[in-house]
Amino acid sequence: MIARLRRTGVAGILITAVLYGLWYWQERDFRAQMSWMGTPQAQQWYDWKTLHRTLRNDGFLTGWSDLRANPLWTLYRLDPIANPRVGERPDAFHDDWRTFWPVTSDDYSGSGFDRGHMAPNYAIAAVHGRSAQRDSFLISNVSPQRPKLNRRLWRRLEEVVIDDFAPRLGTLWVTAGPIFDADIRRLPSLIEIPDAFYKILVAPGYGGGPTRMLAFIVPQSVQGSEPLSRFVVSVDEVENRTGLDFFAVLPDRIESVLESGVDTSGWKLSQ
Repeated sequence: MIARLRRTGVAGILITAVLYGLWYWQERDFRAQMSWMGTPQAQQWYDWKTLHRTLRNDGFLTGWSDLRANPLWTLYRLDPIANPRVGERPDAFHDDWRTFWPVTSDDYSGSGFDRGHMAPNYAIAAVHGRSAQRDSFLISNVSPQRPKLNRRLWRRLEEVVIDDFAPRLGTLWVTAGPIFDADIRRLPSLIEIPDAFYKILVAPGYGGGPTRMLAFIVPQSVQGSEPLSRFVVSVDEVENRTGLDFFAVLPDRIESVLESGVDTSGWKLSQ
C-alpha cells in the first residue's frame, strides 16, 4: 500500500512538472510575440521594489507588483488604423482575481486620485478589439493619477500616440508605468501612490526605416496644459528612476545608442 502511494506521488509530481513546463514554454512564446526585444526585467533580482509577476491580457502585458498594488509596467503594440471603430466604453472597472492583494475599484473612491489607465482604453480597443478593451478595465491596469494629469496631459499623450505617431511612423511598441520616490505614500487600501509616470515609445522602422525611441517622465504635479516636449527624457533616465531594464534582448551596442540619448527627430513634437 505504501509503495503504491509512493508511486502515485512520484507520478503526480512528474505530471505536474510536465504541465508546468508546457505552460512555461507557451507563456514564453506569447510574451515574445507581445513584446519588442523582451519584457522589462528588474535590474537587481533582490530589489523588492521591482518584484513583479507578468500577467497576460488580451492585447497587452502587465508587470504586476503585489507589494505596491500597482502595475510596474504595461506593454502593448499599436498599429496604424485607417478607420478605427471603437465600441461603447465599459462603464466600470473590474477586479482581477490574479492580484494576491484584493485591489478593487472602490479603493479609489473619494481618494482624490483617478483610476489612470496604463494600457489606454481607446487605442487598445481600436487596434486589438472589444475583448482587449474589456481587459483594459481590469483594476490591475490602473494606477493612482491626479485628475489634471489623467484627464488632460496623460490623455493628450495617449491620443497623439495613436492618432499621430502611429499613422506617420508605423507600428509602435509602448511601455508605460508609474515611478515611485523614496517617500512611500499609500491610499488607505495600501495602494502605493506614484510620484510620476513614464511612457516609452519605440518605432522599430519595420520595412527599412530607422529605429526610433522616445521616452517621457510626467510628474503628478502637472497642470495638464504643458507641452509634451517638456517631459522628454532618455530611456536610461527611466531605467534609473524605476530600477527596470527595458529591451534587454537588444544588442548592447545598439541599446547604448538608443537609450542613452534624446532624439526627437521624426516625432514632430512641436505640432
